[in-house]
Amino acid sequence: MLETTLSAAAAGSTTAWDALVERYSGLVWSVARAHRLSHADAADVVQTTWLRLVENLDRIRDPDKVGAWLATTARRECLRAIRLKARQELTGDIDLFEEPVADPIDEPILIEERDGLLWRAFRTLGDRCQELLRLLAAPTEPSYEEISAALDMPIGAIGPTRGRCLEQLRVRLAGMGAV
Repeated sequence: MLETTLSAAAAGSTTAWDALVERYSGLVWSVARAHRLSHADAADVVQTTWLRLVENLDRIRDPDKVGAWLATTARRECLRAIRLKARQELTGDIDLFEEPVADPIDEPILIEERDGLLWRAFRTLGDRCQELLRLLAAPTEPSYEEISAALDMPIGAIGPTRGRCLEQLRVRLAGMGAV
């Protein structure tokens, strides 16, 4: 079925293209978010990743690995964006062009506190754990093969690493007083 979808997308079918975007969009976004890019930079990476797929649709030999291909391409685009950002000179107006984030006023305080505590604990984890957990929490569950490609991690290491990362998160939450 994926082979048919790729062929149809290569032939110009918008329905097939929409199906690919719907299926893999969460994976591509989670790879970009795992690299801690700003929203604008992550959006650029996602857009460029899809552009690369359009440019290479006719070269995909194994349609079942298109998710891994997208994850690898997104990771490479993230690294490229990070390298380019390192060359830019920052000014004091970093947030000048960032979109303001509006939190709903009616959100219950307890949920806000719980989420804040969770994210504070999450940020204390190492980069590798944060990247892995972000991918595993993507809206569309990426396969271990896709995660392996996105993080350049052996497939057999994903499950044990996930367990260690979650245990570290539990310990940090307990240390912060979470029940």
